Amino acid sequence: MAKISTGEITTHVQRLPAAVRPADGSEPPVVVFVHGLLTDSLASYYFTLGPDFAAAGHDVIMYDLRGHGRSDRPATGYRLESFVADLVGLLDALDERRRVHVVGNSFGGTVAAALAAWHPDRVATVTMIESEPPVEEWTRHMADGLADAKNRLAREEVISWISAKHGAHTARLSRGASRILRTTTLAEDIPAGRVIGDDLGALGCPVLAIFGDESGLSAQVPGLEAKLASCRTVVLTEQGHSVLVERTEETRELILDWVREHTLAGAVL
Repeated sequence: MAKISTGEITTHVQRLPAAVRPADGSEPPVVVFVHGLLTDSLASYYFTLGPDFAAAGHDVIMYDLRGHGRSDRPATGYRLESFVADLVGLLDALDERRRVHVVGNSFGGTVAAALAAWHPDRVATVTMIESEPPVEEWTRHMADGLADAKNRLAREEVISWISAKHGAHTARLSRGASRILRTTTLAEDIPAGRVIGDDLGALGCPVLAIFGDESGLSAQVPGLEAKLASCRTVVLTEQGHSVLVERTEETRELILDWVREHTLAGAVL
């Protein structure tokens, strides 16, 4: 693990090299994993998808978003464009010139889509797990959700209920989320950030979108399929938002197949 300057902050990153290199001597594909907001960190990928992708012959990059894990936590600067700039800065700092396959869970998928829209030359494919692209409607969802979380997680009775219902570990993560919301402008900044057009025309790369049928986000499927030139959607039955941790094996196989299908061996910028 390492901490690397990515512009205005220092970012915590974990790299896993491909265990198997291409037989023709070319560079293996590189997969970047982007985690979700508040209760998440790169650890969610380290204990799910990351090692398996490296074992399957992919160079893996996992990192903590600003304000999360071991990355810096500035008091301000949490608009979507700052998260994207951090990722571009990380790729530059790592001297990564291959087009990357970006896999994002929840808010991480929004970051992945924004990277592809604003820096299309850096991205081979995007995988969004239980995510929304950064359009105007997304900003309204985030404003409501973050304001509600900031209010609820500040109440001790809510934390006690979480502990009783979901365990002490989840309660600790919820306390950590509350600290982020109380000590930074994240809740206010994210809904005020840059967006892309509702027609999704800026998303030109292939997009894989994976949803649980019980979360509500799967309602996007018809729109994504209609608006994106190259899109595959998968809806997992009897599944809520926690696709990554509850349906890890299925998710891993879906994304491995997707990346293999769209890999240009040794492709560089």
